[in-house]
Amino acid sequence: MRFQVPQFIEVEDKIFGPLTVIQFIYLAGGVGFFVAMWILLPLWLAVILGGPVAALGLALAFYRVNDRPFIVVLQAGLEYLFKEKLYIWEKQEKKAPEAVSVKQAREENDAAKYVPAATASKIKDLSWSLDIKESVYSDRNQK
Repeated sequence: MRFQVPQFIEVEDKIFGPLTVIQFIYLAGGVGFFVAMWILLPLWLAVILGGPVAALGLALAFYRVNDRPFIVVLQAGLEYLFKEKLYIWEKQEKKAPEAVSVKQAREENDAAKYVPAATASKIKDLSWSLDIKESVYSDRNQK
């Protein structure tokens, strides 16, 4: 016996033309509020009060943030705004500077530590290169 595995379960069904049920409800609510304000109030006041609600309805229906519905972002923002926040502060004790003797300070600031060591092979390479250059210059002067 074979069972058919459902596919595309994350895609919502389009019920009202190209709109899902949720999109249709958001649009109907936003536009309905705007029309109610237009009927009850003067036009300028209806635009000021109903316009943002209609824009919110459009955003809820169509706008996506990072491929997630706007309602999820709005919910997270409101939860962050109204939930209690826990701030934890841990006091760190300051360490007293240790007493450093004059001898230790001189050893730490000694410039000889930062000078590269001159090994025997480096000295030989340097003297050889100087000898070669001198012999090249002396040969040119003799000719």
